[in-house]
Amino acid sequence: MSFATLGLSEEILRAISERGYTEPTPIQAQAIPVVLSGRDLLAGAQTGTGKTAGFTLPILQRLSVAKNAPGKAPIRVLVLVPTRELAAQVEESVREYGKYLKVSSMTMIGGVNINPQITRLKGRVDILVATPGRLLDHVQQKTVMLSGVEILVLDEADRMLDMGFIRDIRKILALLPKQRQNLLFSATFSDEIKTLADGLLDNPALVEVSRRNTTAEFITQKIYPVDRERKKDLLAKLIKENNWFQVLVFTRTKHGANNLAEYLTKQEIPSLAIHGNKSQAARTRALSEFKSGKLQVLCATDIAARGIDIIELPHVVNFELPNVAEDYVHRIGRTGRAGNEGEASSLVCVDEHKLLKSIERLTRFEIPVVQTPGFEPDPRIKAEPIVNGQNRDRGAKSQKRRGQSSQPAVRQGAGRNAAQPVPRAGGRGR
Repeated sequence: MSFATLGLSEEILRAISERGYTEPTPIQAQAIPVVLSGRDLLAGAQTGTGKTAGFTLPILQRLSVAKNAPGKAPIRVLVLVPTRELAAQVEESVREYGKYLKVSSMTMIGGVNINPQITRLKGRVDILVATPGRLLDHVQQKTVMLSGVEILVLDEADRMLDMGFIRDIRKILALLPKQRQNLLFSATFSDEIKTLADGLLDNPALVEVSRRNTTAEFITQKIYPVDRERKKDLLAKLIKENNWFQVLVFTRTKHGANNLAEYLTKQEIPSLAIHGNKSQAARTRALSEFKSGKLQVLCATDIAARGIDIIELPHVVNFELPNVAEDYVHRIGRTGRAGNEGEASSLVCVDEHKLLKSIERLTRFEIPVVQTPGFEPDPRIKAEPIVNGQNRDRGAKSQKRRGQSSQPAVRQGAGRNAAQPVPRAGGRGR
């Protein structure tokens, strides 16, 4: 199958060809006809499957053939996304694929001055890509009108719910015309997603390109057992000895991302951190250097990494396992994209054995274990609770004062002493 068989215009096909694509991915082949038909869509697709083009291409096609209303053109398409980086990625796709069309777009995100956005909204905006918090800021200031929206897209809906956006989403839905097309994309289908879909979608087509909650087939996954205190040393060793470049490393906390980036830099491994406390300019600069290959390692929290779209990203490392198993699927989905091979490595200490079991239960896959000589875990140490994203508590410090090793046990028998997951906190993520 080629893109030409899907009913897209010559202008769009030309833009697709210039980006080097010839055949649609499975999600694109199934989603594009549905969107073109005007029907609601519930799509289950892992990150890296080409889902962004799965909705941007048919939306551009529909806008290009429909006449604008007289007077000031209204916002016709609203795309809601969970993070600033993803907003930039989606809007970039709109501009690239729509470069030969008379279609305008903009991003609406927090972390930057709101005044340029207000100015931009005075002109024509056909497609608005927004994060929920900043969109509601504009609604409150009466600087945006949503009464002309014809198509609503909820991209990475599962992530938006995880981040506590459900109230914001409901407020935004109340402002939209009742007659509209709704497209919901999600990598996982939780009960909350099903509830949202039931209330939002009208007789939707269901498109699902892979088994739910699976990890991409092109990703080689590995577990490296290691003591919590030696994770940094092991990571530096793996990066240097294997000559890894473009390594995306996940930490649970912003503080952890900062500390790890500083440590790796001191080890002569160029690294930067990206998280919610960084300014948007700093986040954009770090991401740009990482994509270009100038930056060897990017240390990121889950939220900040959602918009990272690098087709051939070779390495993802879980410096710390996520507290929610579904996040593992999202994390490692940053590599192995668009048919390219990737490697996902996880440094696992005794505190995280319960988290590991949850991941393997969710993905129905037992991740192979690779033991690095010289980094064997100390079997004498018991697991400690993971509190607020941190592996250590006062127990670890007191052990050190008593002269005992603070390093954890090997993987066997993990479930008995494993840590409890951290409660998730919602937030508007502006």
